[in-house]
Parts: sequence; C-alpha cells; structure tokens
Amino acid sequence: MKIMRLILIMIMSGLLVGACTTGGDVVQIRTVSDSGSRSDSVYSSLPESERVRIAELKKNMKTEDSGLTKIIKGTAKYSLGEYLAKYPNAARISANDYKVGGQDVIDITVYEEPDLTRKGVRISVNGYISFPFIGKLEVQGLSTSEIEGLISRKLVEGNYLLDAHVAVDIVDFKNKKFIVLGSINSPGTYPLQANERVLDAVSRAGGVDFANSGKQAMIIRYEEIEGNKERIVVNLDLSLLLKGGDQMSNLPLHDKDLLYIPKAEYFFMMGQVKNTGSYPYREMEITIVEAISMAGGFTEIAARKRTRIVRMENGVEKIIEVNVDAITKSGKKGQDVKILPGDVIIVPESYF
Repeated sequence: MKIMRLILIMIMSGLLVGACTTGGDVVQIRTVSDSGSRSDSVYSSLPESERVRIAELKKNMKTEDSGLTKIIKGTAKYSLGEYLAKYPNAARISANDYKVGGQDVIDITVYEEPDLTRKGVRISVNGYISFPFIGKLEVQGLSTSEIEGLISRKLVEGNYLLDAHVAVDIVDFKNKKFIVLGSINSPGTYPLQANERVLDAVSRAGGVDFANSGKQAMIIRYEEIEGNKERIVVNLDLSLLLKGGDQMSNLPLHDKDLLYIPKAEYFFMMGQVKNTGSYPYREMEITIVEAISMAGGFTEIAARKRTRIVRMENGVEKIIEVNVDAITKSGKKGQDVKILPGDVIIVPESYF
C-alpha cells in the first residue's frame, strides 16, 4: 500500500508541471510557469545542506564587477574578424604611432653636433621641453618622428646647423596607460610602452589566473566612428592566443585600453553523484553524460532515469528531466543534452 501511494505521488508530481516532451522518454522539458511548478520542488529532494550549498555556490560565482558588466552590456561588440574588417589598420603597429605627453622621458640625439645630444629629457606636465639654442618647444601629442623633424627644422632655421639629423627615442612612458582586470594575477593600471600588444599586457599583469579564467578575453577601447570617439568591445579567443595559434588576436594596445579576462562560467552538480559542487564551463560543448563523468559518475543509489537540469532561459525557468540510462545504454547518444553555464544538475535518489 505504501509503495502504491509513493508511485501515485510520483505520477502526480509529474503532472503538476506542464511538460513539453522531446525525444520520447529520453528528455522531458518542463517550463516553470506558475507557483505550483516551481523548481523549489526539485530542490526539495536534496538535503538542506545541499540546498544551502547551491545558494552559496551561485552567490560566490557572482563576483564580477557590476559596473563593468553594465559597460560591456551596453557597448557595441565585435568579433576579431569584424573588428579588423572595419579597422584594417588595427593590427599594424609602429613606434611612430605613439604620441608623447606630460611626464614621458625622451633621449634626443643630434648626429652632427654630439654636444647638443640630451639624455633623459622629461616632458613637462604641460607638454614642453627645453633644448639648447632653441629654447622651449611644445611636443605634447607629437610622435617621435614629428619631434625629430621639429628640432631639426628649428636648428636649421636658426642657423645653428647647416643640416641636422636628429633621433628621438622614448625611454620612459608616463602619459599613456592601459588597464587589466578580471582573472589576472596582478590586475591594475600600467603605463603603456611603445609596441606593446595584448600578450605583453598579460605578462606585465602577472599572467592569467588559470584556476578562475574562461576561454575569452575582451578589449574595451575607443575608436573613431563617423567622426566621433565611441567605446567598443572586441572579443578575443584567449585560449587560442595563449597557445600561439591566433596571433591576429595579439592586437597592439591603445591608450586607455581595458583588457578584461572574464571569470570562468560554471555549472553545478548536486545529488547522487560522487563529487558534487561547481564545475568550470571551459569547453565549447559539455553534455549531461560528460558532466556526470566529470563529477565522478553516479552513486549506487542514483535515479539515473530521472536526472534533472534546472535552467534559466530568457528569464524563464525550465526543468529538463533526462533518462541518462537511455542515452548510455540504449544507443540514444544523439539525444544527449548539452549543458549551459549556470545549469544546476540534480540527480535524485532512487526510490527502489
């Protein structure tokens, strides 16, 4: 009698949730649409300690900077290919592209007159330097080649030299900066040096925090769009770049660039698996069978035919019930369900 009552309860609980069934008896998708079909009923099959743990794990995963998240969400996004198609010169780098500013330090060499050579000339906050015979020169916003031409021209025009060949080198960059945030060992603001690229920024910031990083990186920068400076986001394949397989992603850095390495996304394994907890979502595709394998497999008392995925999609909560035995033992691998970041996989205890 008790067994019959239990079976009846199980049947009724299934009917309480409006279900749309796909793949026969292998996968059932139930949309949570009213108070009588909340996922709370799914979580209730777990011990209190595991319900608390799920809440804590989800809370700990939400550690991204909310302000940065809002910036990214409201900004035009480009894949690398789209970005380079729109800005074909973005992958080109030249020492002459750097524009000096206040507090930068330069060396000035005059080949025809070594006595005029000056080492360690610091540009004033207002963008000026002093040079023999010439006096005060405004160099703010000039490239090294433009400064060379300016000094050479002034020396000749003042009849100090008949011909002047000048070389300018930047030895200390103080004016331009970039920021590195996210899953990086030493996040912060760094002075931008000439010819620096994405991998240089990663190196200077102490390298990637691989324990918490995902596979992607973003550059948030300003580009000129129809005559106006607008903020954009360029998505990069960090994993491929670090492996040396995508050098096009190793873009030159710009002044005020923000290199952001998002934290890894996670899914959660609970119930009757050997290793419950959160798992980083690093692969392009993870199926429920693979997820269970990552968690050490089922326990001996697992309800293999009633494994559930609790998922949020576009603000709607869904419960996906999967017959894992049918996938692994009945040759229905084509119906193996793909896991998404944020999924909570719950394996209930078998009643028999």
